[in-house]
Amino acid sequence: MDTIIIATGNPHKVSEVRAILGDLGIAARIIGLADAGGPFAEPAEIGATFEANARIKALEYARQTGGLCLADDSGLEIDALGGRPGVISSHYCSDGREEGLPREERDRLNNARVLRELSGVPPAARSARFVCEVCLAEPGRVQARARGTFDGRIGVPPGVPRGAAGFGYDPIFLVAPGYNTTSAELPTEEKNRLSHRGAALRALASEIRRMR
Repeated sequence: MDTIIIATGNPHKVSEVRAILGDLGIAARIIGLADAGGPFAEPAEIGATFEANARIKALEYARQTGGLCLADDSGLEIDALGGRPGVISSHYCSDGREEGLPREERDRLNNARVLRELSGVPPAARSARFVCEVCLAEPGRVQARARGTFDGRIGVPPGVPRGAAGFGYDPIFLVAPGYNTTSAELPTEEKNRLSHRGAALRALASEIRRMR
């Protein structure tokens, strides 16, 4: 294969996937939707699970682009919140609704809501994990899928948010087993080694190699 289209408009995610796949020896050209033509209609993520939403996005963007698309659906599960924010992680501040907020503002509000809802919960009870489901599809057909997780806990203010790297919930997520460092403080190479997305893509890499 010559090109894999990452089915996202998030440049941070494209860079992260490109770096991980490159480290795994996948030599395909890795591009995001912004470099794949378009405009593209964004499919409704109506699945009840990360796996279902990854499949929806991969198949729909493969249909629209006519190419091989890799989609992921990822988010944060917090045990003390019954698994929330889950599949609405990226829009938790608005209960899953897309309200057109800039990404940085949305991230800030999402983090603020999580910290507010965990107010009074002791550190040991703030266990959480990032989950990533990846799906690789060509038009009309799923080629492969995989899952990865990244364990930790949500920090307690004023110790969080902190860290200038990463995005989303990274500044409030303390990495297991030490719980001393947020995901947003990890060097890129270390984060890619530990992260849910890195784990899912490593699991998917052998399937990609078999397709070549």
